[in-house]
Amino acid sequence: MRRTPALSLTLSLTLLLAATASAARFDGESWWNIVKVLADDANEGRDTGSRGERAADDYVVARLRALGVRAAGSDGYFQPVEFTTRSIDEAASSIALVRHGRAAPVALGEDAVFTTRMPLAAAVEARLVFVGYGIEIDKLHYSDLKGSDLRGKIAVFITGSPADVPSALSAHAQARDERWQALRAAGAIGMISIQNPASMEKPWAATVLNRLHPSMALAAPEFSATAGCRFAASWNPAHAVALFAGSGHDFDTLVALATERKALPHFALPGRLRARAAVSSAAVSSRNIVAALDGSDPALKSSFVVLSAHIDHIGIGEPVAGDRIYNGAMDNGSGSALLLEVARVLAASPQKPRRSVLFVWVTGEEKGLLGSQYFATHPTVAASALIADINVDMFLPIIPLRLVTVYGLGESDLGERVTAVATRLGLAVQPDPLPLHNVFIRSDQYNFVRRGIPSLMLDVGAAPGSPEAATLVSWRRNRYHAPSDDTNQPVDLAAAAGFEELVTALVEEIANDPVAPHWKADSAFRAFAQAPGAP
Repeated sequence: MRRTPALSLTLSLTLLLAATASAARFDGESWWNIVKVLADDANEGRDTGSRGERAADDYVVARLRALGVRAAGSDGYFQPVEFTTRSIDEAASSIALVRHGRAAPVALGEDAVFTTRMPLAAAVEARLVFVGYGIEIDKLHYSDLKGSDLRGKIAVFITGSPADVPSALSAHAQARDERWQALRAAGAIGMISIQNPASMEKPWAATVLNRLHPSMALAAPEFSATAGCRFAASWNPAHAVALFAGSGHDFDTLVALATERKALPHFALPGRLRARAAVSSAAVSSRNIVAALDGSDPALKSSFVVLSAHIDHIGIGEPVAGDRIYNGAMDNGSGSALLLEVARVLAASPQKPRRSVLFVWVTGEEKGLLGSQYFATHPTVAASALIADINVDMFLPIIPLRLVTVYGLGESDLGERVTAVATRLGLAVQPDPLPLHNVFIRSDQYNFVRRGIPSLMLDVGAAPGSPEAATLVSWRRNRYHAPSDDTNQPVDLAAAAGFEELVTALVEEIANDPVAPHWKADSAFRAFAQAPGAP
């Protein structure tokens, strides 16, 4: 497109002002230096409740004290969180498909893995029913379960949703708790998830490499949303043909339909599944970190804009190229460091935001968004005071910052606010470009959404099909949840600085506006704000 001289001058001035503003507050270098500390080998990958995670926590708190950002937890800067672990003894466990009186063993690790984030019975035998995408969406009068006899059976589904289901709502319907509540109500006793190969960010072998690590659940009984489950497994899509043998349906055809987000059939699968699971449990303690920067407006300072990031990662795991430490530099040293940088800038500013800003580093994200679930349910400030959450998880400044991906862009007026801020900084905005990946429910903003709080997650974006998009895909395939997500990887410090400026400006925009963010009338998540107990 040919630009007029006036347009070119305006664009150049906008970019210059954005660069000047970013340079005045952020240089990327100080952010990267914090990431280097958090992702150092000495912290051993910051596994939830580990010595390394506690060391990272203490580092963050020491910096908050030095910045003069006050403690806002239930125990100083901390909010203790208690977990129960579940560990599978794979050698003493088994899965088999029983047909015509013969049991065909399933190779654990290669064919399927137990999902220990769900309760597992010591022994179970049940019939199988394929239920398409396995979701129910009341708002759209959509059900994959209606008409199927699931009583006492195990539901089998391919991840995804029909094309007419909006991205964020699709992700919500596929959340573990949401899906299980619907399956349980239909009479199911278990579930088998088959990930659509089109949405797999990493190869199956890499995904299940650390499958024997303990999973975790919040210890308090109030969080037992998965009660009633007796069996749960993930099945390798490359080996799922065995599940559908003799059903009259071709698995590859089903996958092709799911990739195009078309309707899927529902039908009983032949034979039965027989499983034995040897599970042990233990107690683990961890903590969220909560700090507050008080607002300047007497009428607004009692309300909070939340800026959140998770500080935990995977810890020490199976070696890849001889390296066992899963450092988590980008996931999520990047977001944890950004929160400290935003706190530094806002604390030093002579003009404080009108509303207060709450900085929350949550634990247990890698175990199923558990720390944020606990905080959102039991906030350390008044629940009604939380007006918005901006979540930063694994933003990737490995390409130039020209485009920002906003998860939840169309659900609340936060979408208009972030678009306006980005435009001022010379940046374009796009919604979730990969809806099959369900990113909206895979990080901590989702738990704020479930409490009725308008929320967004931001990331460095790339146009679909561009070389930059290929770079991001390659990173997720090769470094995501791998030891190579360390501080030896290349990083674009200018992109990091620009992203920090964007997040800070957005927080300031929300905090200075006397009108609190609100859900859009057609958003399915508006119902959470109207539910009893919501802010």
